[in-house]
Amino acid sequence: MRKIEHIGIAVKDLEVSNLIFEKLLGVSSYKEEVVEREGVKTSFFENGPNKIELLQAIREDSPIAKFIEKKGEGIHHIAFDVENILLEIERLKKEGFVVLNELPKKGADNKLVAFLHPKSTNGVLIELCQEIK
Repeated sequence: MRKIEHIGIAVKDLEVSNLIFEKLLGVSSYKEEVVEREGVKTSFFENGPNKIELLQAIREDSPIAKFIEKKGEGIHHIAFDVENILLEIERLKKEGFVVLNELPKKGADNKLVAFLHPKSTNGVLIELCQEIK
């Protein structure tokens, strides 16, 4: 893993949250995107070398809707940038981590993504991200 790629934050209202983070960071969102398969609308902010992804459910059955219902708004995941997501998935499986999707899928912000189950990572959902070239 090369660096933290972004921190994902589950929100109820993307418009309201965008305004909060614009005031907090002093910059506007650089990208909004819908990921239909996951049932979310995302908004990305850059702050120096760091990124924050806000995630709003667009369907009641989406993972973000379920997360907010269970835990409320807040940090949903930490994403790490990886050079080769397939090799990283295999390495982490050998280390005993539980991979939620062994084949990467297309995520937001031009990334291939895979997730590690929070039960194997001290309660934190971990996302692996590889830039699609």
